[in-house]
Amino acid sequence: MSFKATVLRHQAMVEGLTALEPKIAELVAKVQEAVANDHKVLFFGNGGSAADAQHLAAEFVVRYKQHRRAFGAIALTTDTSILTAHGNDYDFSTVFDRQIEALARPGDIIIGLSTSGNSANVINGINSARTIGCWTCAFTGASGGQLLNLADHCIQVPADETARIQEGHIIIGHWLCEALDMIFADESL
Repeated sequence: MSFKATVLRHQAMVEGLTALEPKIAELVAKVQEAVANDHKVLFFGNGGSAADAQHLAAEFVVRYKQHRRAFGAIALTTDTSILTAHGNDYDFSTVFDRQIEALARPGDIIIGLSTSGNSANVINGINSARTIGCWTCAFTGASGGQLLNLADHCIQVPADETARIQEGHIIIGHWLCEALDMIFADESL
């Protein structure tokens, strides 16, 4: 496969993201409300999606572009002691449940990333968060998988290829950060 073919697949995915604007706007509004009320955002996923969760949590806490107050965000994928203890003592399919039970409160936003929409631990984490009273959002690929009907909100990147889906997740995540920068730009530190 040529580099040009890969770029063209990437370009097709990016062009398809514009149709998601209403769903992304709803996500921005929900996160804006949570941040304004001192709630936090919890991100999680597996593999590359775990790295994306960490990336987005860092943008919330540190900054995206603008100097503004820190937003409460946690990536549930970063604590190796928790991840390995839970995987050993319980089961990896519930690795995010326990952290959500410990850290999430009603009013928090929970964002699970799964390219297939079928990752058992992301599904279980979304279900646990809904039980607590958190608003849940799934970032998935085109089909949405099981998360399509489980999360309160599902943003389906228009692609079936894992790499293209992950690229779409980061573009959406960066837009979320940019929108929050604009919304909270005038707020005094």
